[in-house]
Amino acid sequence: MMTRMQDLPDNVLALEASGEVTGEDYETVVIPAVEKMLAEHDKLRMLYQLGPDYTGFEGAAMWDDTKVGMRHLTRWEKIAVVTDVEWMAHTVKAFGFLMPGEVQVFSNAELAAAKAWVAA
Repeated sequence: MMTRMQDLPDNVLALEASGEVTGEDYETVVIPAVEKMLAEHDKLRMLYQLGPDYTGFEGAAMWDDTKVGMRHLTRWEKIAVVTDVEWMAHTVKAFGFLMPGEVQVFSNAELAAAKAWVAA
């Protein structure tokens, strides 16, 4: 499941993943939110939290994630990934240079720092 966080500036899209993230989550929450943000702002800042009860991605969700990122490749300004899933944190750190814009990884305990960084 994907839910939007509401406690950030209007130029930051903040999403929390919990349980299993599905393709339907991307179709009904993520993609419309990204499109709306990009209609209102030239660049996109995103905070993506894999919350404490996150269990994984469905294959369709992973594909939708890739498509969203590639479709707007030049418009990503900052991405804060918040996770305690070690393989995810290591992967983002290892391949962050391939992602557009600035990318930082934070633990769930550092959520406040992630919010401050992505909003600055």
